[in-house]
Amino acid sequence: MLEKVIARINEFDVVHFHIAQLHFPAMRRLPGVPHVTTLHGRLDIDELKPLYQEFADIPVVSISDSQRLPLPHAGWVGTVHHGLPLELFSLHPHPGDYLAFLGRISPEKGVDRAIAIATACGERLRIAAKVDPADRDYFERDIRPLLDHPLVEFIGEIPDREKNAFLGGAKALLFPIDWPEPFGLVMIEAMACGLPVVAFSGGSVREIIDDGVTGFIVDSIEDAVAAVRRVHTIDRGGCRQTFERRFSARRMASDYVDIYRQLIVRSPELVA
Repeated sequence: MLEKVIARINEFDVVHFHIAQLHFPAMRRLPGVPHVTTLHGRLDIDELKPLYQEFADIPVVSISDSQRLPLPHAGWVGTVHHGLPLELFSLHPHPGDYLAFLGRISPEKGVDRAIAIATACGERLRIAAKVDPADRDYFERDIRPLLDHPLVEFIGEIPDREKNAFLGGAKALLFPIDWPEPFGLVMIEAMACGLPVVAFSGGSVREIIDDGVTGFIVDSIEDAVAAVRRVHTIDRGGCRQTFERRFSARRMASDYVDIYRQLIVRSPELVA
């Protein structure tokens, strides 16, 4: 794929990569070609530091300001938060009778914490989550025994078309992460449905959630239990309005267009 792109490189005004650092050596040898790379994963990995110091001339975009902190010397040209089409999810103004967990079952996503929070509150928890092959042993050893609790319902992975009803029908989304989350798309999916988010502080959470407005940011299971008991004070319509203002696909596209223009100005020989 990369070879095909490079063979046709002069056909494009800007090339936008989403393949981490695979193309860095090739693009360094094509001066004058406006390009940018969005980094989607975690960057607090020691072996990445010398790589991004070497390729500090390669323009990169973070999906949150927190994501870029481990690599201050990378060639950052901006942060662009993810966005979604406004029509993809709809406001559900009235809370349902369960808490929701949506995502992957893996140690860093904290589904065990979600179960502890819900059961301590005496609330139903519905878990819509996939189990990747790499996490199968963890699921069988640590999570499956917890699913026998009468308040816990494990649904498994659901398609995108079912997320609207699943999230919209909930009382709140639990997002009890245990890692530096680069973005956390499910938080804005929840907001799009009007759903408050109870999230552990870490990674992008404080950039995405307005504490006390679109949810609560907590640091312990005890704090999360207290927050769940206050989610009725969050205005679901306000959550949706925040989504529309800050996390639409149009806003995301506009942010990227601004970056494209900056890159083209820096490479006037290509435009000519």
